[in-house]
Amino acid sequence: MAKSNRSCLRFSSLKPQKITSDFNGGRLTSDAGALLLRQADRQLGLTRRMTACISDPRDPNKTEHSQRTMLAQRIFAIAMGYEDLNDHQSLREDPLFALLAGQRPDPAAPLASPPTLCRFENGIDRSVLVGLSKTLVDTFIASQQEPPDELILDFDATDDRVHGQQEQRFFHGYYDDYCFLPLYVFCGDHLLAAYLRPSNIDAALHSRAILKLLCQRLRQAWLKGKIIVRADSGFCRWKWMRWCDRHDVGYVLGLARNQVLERVAQPFMAQAEQAFQQNSLKQRHFHEISYAATTWDRQRRVIVKAERLEQGPNTRFVVSNLPGDPQQLYDELYCQRGDMENRIKEQQLGLFADRTSCQHFLANQFRLLIS
Repeated sequence: MAKSNRSCLRFSSLKPQKITSDFNGGRLTSDAGALLLRQADRQLGLTRRMTACISDPRDPNKTEHSQRTMLAQRIFAIAMGYEDLNDHQSLREDPLFALLAGQRPDPAAPLASPPTLCRFENGIDRSVLVGLSKTLVDTFIASQQEPPDELILDFDATDDRVHGQQEQRFFHGYYDDYCFLPLYVFCGDHLLAAYLRPSNIDAALHSRAILKLLCQRLRQAWLKGKIIVRADSGFCRWKWMRWCDRHDVGYVLGLARNQVLERVAQPFMAQAEQAFQQNSLKQRHFHEISYAATTWDRQRRVIVKAERLEQGPNTRFVVSNLPGDPQQLYDELYCQRGDMENRIKEQQLGLFADRTSCQHFLANQFRLLIS
């Protein structure tokens, strides 16, 4: 049986200094890179701004951990890959995380425990969530050195699968599972909104209200500058488009196929098919039509992509109020919205935004925001 040997290894002395080695490493950390995140946070002022949104109803004389400390402890742990509250059972004694949370490392005064952090998350109310959401937008505005000439806002919804009896979780037929249906809004790489919703809803629910609030705040900061909204067919609603038309907001939205559109596009697809049969090369032809669904308030410009691939025909429709060449709008503007899916993957896979395992819905919305 192996036996532990605690004796020190001795090396040649360096003049009066004795050199030894042992297996007692002292208080170490494996996450020293988080110091760079702390410096970035100090420049952004993100946790400071977020803390200002959270009221503290506790008695100061009976409080051991401040709201700022617990918020920073939670955020930096997620950023370093520790997404579970249980991870803080050991992280609370890590000297580095004490520094990240603004505390002096002291073995006798560890950070907040998992139960304390759980009570913190479940104490968040709607007014705090509104304030935190505003902080995302204000941080984006502060990051711009000059007023932008154009802003493109990407809207998209995704599934957030759950594995318990959380409030507001429902079964979603498309995703074939119990989940939430959060709404994300990005401007390039910048996250502007992360809004948790139940999954028994229309994918566009509340998106128009969020668009109004975002446009109001962005125009308050920058009076000039074009705002363009980009989204898939799940957000193609006539009230959305009517609001954009009335408030000088551009849009380019996917439009779901139907029998009427297919019939209108048939001559264009016939041309693409004929060209494909002649040279067996992929064909992409772009046209535009005026179209209005039965429920729309008026006709709008619809771009038709008549494409013939080796695998077969591929017709796409996009509705827009922007001027310009149809192919250019489709290729250089609409198709670029696919990059937003990479941003959502970063949120869920890299920053654990799908770790919404709290019982209460508001606590899960808080987790979505701090992720």
